[in-house]
Amino acid sequence: MRETDQLEPFEDLDVLADQYARACDGADAARRRRLREAFVRQALPFAGRLARRYRGRGEPTDDLEQVARLGLVKTVDRYDPERGSFTAYAILTITGEIKRHFRDHTWGVHVPRGQQDRVLEFVHARAALTSELARTPTVTELARRLGIGESEVLGTQTSAAAHSTESLNSPLGEGTNGSELGDLLGDVDGDLSLVDDRATVETLLCELPPRERRLLALRFWGNLSQVEIADELGISQMHVSRLLTRALAWLREAMLSDTTPPWTGAGGPEHRVLVTSGPDGVHARVHGEIERDNAHVVRRELVTAAGSCGHGRRLVVDLSGVPLLSAAGIAMLGAVHAVARGRDVRMLVTGVQPYVMRVLEISGLRAVLQG
Repeated sequence: MRETDQLEPFEDLDVLADQYARACDGADAARRRRLREAFVRQALPFAGRLARRYRGRGEPTDDLEQVARLGLVKTVDRYDPERGSFTAYAILTITGEIKRHFRDHTWGVHVPRGQQDRVLEFVHARAALTSELARTPTVTELARRLGIGESEVLGTQTSAAAHSTESLNSPLGEGTNGSELGDLLGDVDGDLSLVDDRATVETLLCELPPRERRLLALRFWGNLSQVEIADELGISQMHVSRLLTRALAWLREAMLSDTTPPWTGAGGPEHRVLVTSGPDGVHARVHGEIERDNAHVVRRELVTAAGSCGHGRRLVVDLSGVPLLSAAGIAMLGAVHAVARGRDVRMLVTGVQPYVMRVLEISGLRAVLQG
């Protein structure tokens, strides 16, 4: 070999590497750098051929060749002639760099490296089985080929879908008036328009007698047939049909009316608050049981009555028509009392039946509401 900084061109990279190693022996740093540059330049076609093996996998060819060239530089810098063939070492290093590039830079969603390697095995196994079976392999067949569980195959399949993603802002194409892919996804939530209706129905259900309310609950929440409801309540199926028809007709009329229509069936309304004004304040007479389902409605009407009293006046709540007061009713009375006190209205409770009186005593509200 002549004493120049140019290496003789050879197709065999092992011979070229041997030339390079002997030329660098004893050379100074500047000459070694020139010899290295010449060696890399002559081996560039080899790196390009390796890069072109990975064309058509979603990455530009220029990027792959750049990665392959960087792998070639690493090969030249790390090569030790005593360890064997330069060509074999270059193939391993360059292909490793290319695969690492695919693993680290081409995934649309971050996936752990172990899962990325498993995805590659999954893709190869699926392609091989598809060729062998002349059809798409099942999850069981893939699990058997890969030696893993079916749940792991499903997880790997999901991870594989994360390799390539598409932006929701991608245009749909010409003639679409600037529409994007995201415009095709999602829909209007129809339940939003039913929020007001649901709240109204909840309030109106409290106006029905207990039997009718239970009928509706068994039919529409319990999903029982009319025969099953009849057996539950001990009445005939025809009677159940008539009761349901009347209750639904009343609910329909109440939903479409500005004011709640009177209940004309048996049982009457479960509760009623009659408010009258006098010279010394407001008198509110409550009728019916007060429990969880209607306590909030009674509370709203009593709070309205307290607001109409005016400062320094009294709100008299007559409970003579209330045979039952639940924990929700106790909380309701306490809340109304707090509102009245905040508005400088004195609240008194009268006409308390014995059972309700006992409840007030236990809760400690008797002294407050009757003092």
